[in-house]
Amino acid sequence: MQGVLEGFSTIGIVIVLGFLLAHFKVVGAESQLLLSRLVIFVATPALLFRLLSRADVAAAFSSNLVVAAASAVTTAAVYVAVARRVWQRETPDIVVGALSSAYVNAGNLGLPIAVYVLGDGAYVAPTLLLQLVVFTPTAFAILDTSAHGRRPSVGRALGQPFRNPITVASLLGLAMALTHWPLSGAVTRPLDLVGAMAVPGALLAYGISLRLGPRPMNGDAAGEVVLVTLLKLVFQPGVAYLLGSQVFGLEGQSLLAVTLIAGLPTAQNIFIYATRYGRGSVLARDAIFVTTMLSVPALLIIAAVLA
Repeated sequence: MQGVLEGFSTIGIVIVLGFLLAHFKVVGAESQLLLSRLVIFVATPALLFRLLSRADVAAAFSSNLVVAAASAVTTAAVYVAVARRVWQRETPDIVVGALSSAYVNAGNLGLPIAVYVLGDGAYVAPTLLLQLVVFTPTAFAILDTSAHGRRPSVGRALGQPFRNPITVASLLGLAMALTHWPLSGAVTRPLDLVGAMAVPGALLAYGISLRLGPRPMNGDAAGEVVLVTLLKLVFQPGVAYLLGSQVFGLEGQSLLAVTLIAGLPTAQNIFIYATRYGRGSVLARDAIFVTTMLSVPALLIIAAVLA
């Protein structure tokens, strides 16, 4: 369990740093906005391009990818159905809630857990690729379309994802991996340097929001946070386990991998996305906080039962 504890402690320390910076008035709300913009427009595209350009794409297209996709889509669908019926949320808020319910922290926590707990970082690749290449562009397309307040033409709707730097960087990185196009150090070194800012920048922005914004579970989204937490930490890994064991015949380390990764908490970048579009940011922030805290015992239980 060393990888689980190390991953959570690393994230927690950087979040606390952001909280303290805001508490002692070293930074303010404008700093949070600036960090969020830098992360989403500059650092994250650079990081995703480099991650995907070096990915083993062929190895990722396996039963693990199907299980990850099916469990995430099923979880998001349950949230959408409940949110529309019970809270009558608008489309942008529902998108953020669905992402909070099903989009796992595959980068910040998934990679160290895959390496230290599962013994192979490749286990997280299917989920990482799925989220970066399919879920994120799809969510951005819906959010971008909703932001215009009108129904766009088919051409404009299809072109929306390609106007987002994260989507463009992800697709370019995937193309590099498929074609094995070589990149010189003059290109990769600046990208690595800028991309290294993505994770700490997102975590610092999140920590600042915890100090300057409403306290977690103290707003109108409390009921939705409970739903998101149950979906994220119980329902999604449960679906992954059932699909993996009963449908695809996975067992041992492979079954542990798909279940453990599906049970990861909500990714911090969902808060960045919510802040960027100005919708559902409190729900995203609270969901990240609660699922991250509760996922520690949840992941330990999963590992203890299936290991």
